[in-house]
Amino acid sequence: MADRPTAPNRADFAEFYPLQTRWNDNDTYGHMNNVVHYALFDTAVNGWLIERGLLDPLTSPAFGLVVETGCRYFGEMQFPDRVTAGLRVAHLGKSSVRMELGLFRNDEEHASAEGFFVHVYVERKGHRPTAIPDDIREALAMLQTR
Repeated sequence: MADRPTAPNRADFAEFYPLQTRWNDNDTYGHMNNVVHYALFDTAVNGWLIERGLLDPLTSPAFGLVVETGCRYFGEMQFPDRVTAGLRVAHLGKSSVRMELGLFRNDEEHASAEGFFVHVYVERKGHRPTAIPDDIREALAMLQTR
């Protein structure tokens, strides 16, 4: 049997984005439903881009479409936990980027969940792959892991 993966810690990430759980994030088992993790990942990535002026969902000429996702769970979260998303870039290609995220519960050092998104940048008109715009590439490069 393979060794169980270990949860990443805060030092594994280049930047952080604060999030807040909501009452309806809890499921009937009393913890955050797995689909909420993906919504938090998405909110962290897009919020980070929007706050830096790198994405306007309605007008940006190019944007990233999700082509692959994944998540590993290490611990439970629930409302009213505060969540901090750690962000890092594991791969930065010509038109694609692999963003990796950790969701940290309250002030815990180890992530409760670790996930990733692969985005392929596309033109707004026609959704054809395009090179990642230079300003976005520069910002993403600052999140690359060593």
